[in-house]
Amino acid sequence: MPLRHVLLALLVAVLWGLNFLAIRISLDQFPPLFLAGLRFLILALPALLFVPWPGVKVRYLLGYGLGFGTLQFFGLYLGMNAGFPTGLASLVLQASAPFTVLLGALVLKEHITARRATGVAVAVLGLGLVGVSRGVLDGWTPFLLVLFGAFGWALGNLASRKAQTDRPMALVLWMAVVPPIPLLTVAFLVEGPEQIGAAMASSISVAAIPAWLGLVYTILFGTVVGAGIWVWLMRRHPAGTVAPFSMLVPVVGILAAWAALGEVPTWLELAGGVLVVGGVIYASVRGTPPAQPAPPPEAAAVDEPAPSQDPAPAKDQPLEDASSSAR
Repeated sequence: MPLRHVLLALLVAVLWGLNFLAIRISLDQFPPLFLAGLRFLILALPALLFVPWPGVKVRYLLGYGLGFGTLQFFGLYLGMNAGFPTGLASLVLQASAPFTVLLGALVLKEHITARRATGVAVAVLGLGLVGVSRGVLDGWTPFLLVLFGAFGWALGNLASRKAQTDRPMALVLWMAVVPPIPLLTVAFLVEGPEQIGAAMASSISVAAIPAWLGLVYTILFGTVVGAGIWVWLMRRHPAGTVAPFSMLVPVVGILAAWAALGEVPTWLELAGGVLVVGGVIYASVRGTPPAQPAPPPEAAAVDEPAPSQDPAPAKDQPLEDASSSAR
């Protein structure tokens, strides 16, 4: 990847890392499934009214919306609401990267180099350490919910890559049309109109301003800007090249949760985080190609004939092409 594309991928990691703080603040006010549906409903309305169709096949739009928008935030919001720590949620959700690499190889037939496979394996080991630590402390359900969200994100990655649109921002906004129906339907069935109504009524207050600001951040920076850049990168590079950068999100997420919420990870969780970051760095940096021996002087003399003193265009070659090759 060119340097400017690497910098864009790093920017997305920062935006998405801070996004977990915004989600935690909003969850203090709204039920999780209703909050996830509301997030995309607010995005869907302007998309339907003002954004042109992104020019993709409907099945890829549906796949992106169901994977990235519905399944990811279904698992993430429920897991965080069940008590999974904010910073560690940003780490576990990055299981989407190895999921994407594996699915990219199985579905899109993308090649996995030995270096990338090693880096992903190290990152998976780190995620495993985090899972064991939280499973012992809080039970496995919150961890598995967030892991399920990571799998949904990976499915969305593949769908967005297959979409191959020249208007990634339009794809992101139109993707938001898909999640509200399943998320809000399940929210009204599970969380109930009374709980949702009470949350909305109490949100009209000064105390609820941080929750609304968190929701605005997740919409503008977590979805529009972050996902827009992400889709743009996924269109230009193999899924296995872009996806590992998402493993850098927990560097921001854990530090931000540590500073703002006082969440202090255990040493085992920190060790897992180091393995995740180390794995993505190793997988993303290309190895030095072996040096090629210089050809012997005799071969160079044979392969590069001396130029003619009076070059002339070939019989079937245009004049301008012949003169260019002579120069």
